[in-house]
Amino acid sequence: MRALLFIVPLALTIYAFIDCLNTSEEDTKHLPKIAWVFIILLFWIVGPVVWLVAGKARRNAATGTGTGPSSWQRGRRQQWVAPDDNPDFLKSLKDDKDARKAEAEAEAESRKAEKAEKAEDEEELKRRNGGSGPDDKTPPTS
Repeated sequence: MRALLFIVPLALTIYAFIDCLNTSEEDTKHLPKIAWVFIILLFWIVGPVVWLVAGKARRNAATGTGTGPSSWQRGRRQQWVAPDDNPDFLKSLKDDKDARKAEAEAEAESRKAEKAEKAEDEEELKRRNGGSGPDDKTPPTS
């Protein structure tokens, strides 16, 4: 019986503390959330009771009014869209693909330009050396 005098207020304090932490800042009434946390922890028996009575905006079960976790979760579920159905996500995939394609084309053009420049340099070198290289197809002039 003595243990109940300790366990019941402790359980009430733990419940109120967790409930306060899980409550959004918009749903707390009268004081900021951090003040409610201190009240619950400092005033061991009175703090949790005051939180449960006056600290949180409660939803009326009969009318369904108020903001509670269930209405917040329902609102979140309606906004969630699978990635393959989300037009923004699909657009970002297309943009990424287009960017990669443009990058690959620019790299191919760069390689092509380097190859052409290298060929021009080789021809210039052949002209300077008089065409006496092993790859020279012209017959020697005598």
